[in-house]
Amino acid sequence: MTELDISELEAQQLIEMDKVSTSPERLALPDLGGKVIMPFRSPDGREEFCISLSRSSFSLEKRNYHLRGRKIIGLARLDLDGPGHRNPDGEEIGPRHLHVYRQGYGLKFAVEIPKALFRNLDNMLVTLEDFFRYCHVISPPEIKASLFTQ
Repeated sequence: MTELDISELEAQQLIEMDKVSTSPERLALPDLGGKVIMPFRSPDGREEFCISLSRSSFSLEKRNYHLRGRKIIGLARLDLDGPGHRNPDGEEIGPRHLHVYRQGYGLKFAVEIPKALFRNLDNMLVTLEDFFRYCHVISPPEIKASLFTQ
């Protein structure tokens, strides 16, 4: 087993672990084609995480929100309004889907987004707040919206 292959239980524990921002500055949400990486750590300082938010250069709606544990292990990724997704078992998922770590597959499997998790997927800031809640962010960074952020 490689260092990047962790158990699903360990991945779930990392997702559910409280996270506090370590960003010393106010972060701007990305404009078209942009990306912001937000650093976090566990309250005891033993684990490091980052959440990135990326936007497409061509589509206002296409975005993804990505949680990594230990800075490099993909734990969860919310993909919005890109292409649909085909899971390794052949199952087709629509253009709005959630990837959650699966041992041996990383983030290669996706599921339809549970409606109870996200209030308004069309609003970037609200979706970020909901993704923070899903990832157990208890102390988020200060965020500033841009001209093209809704």
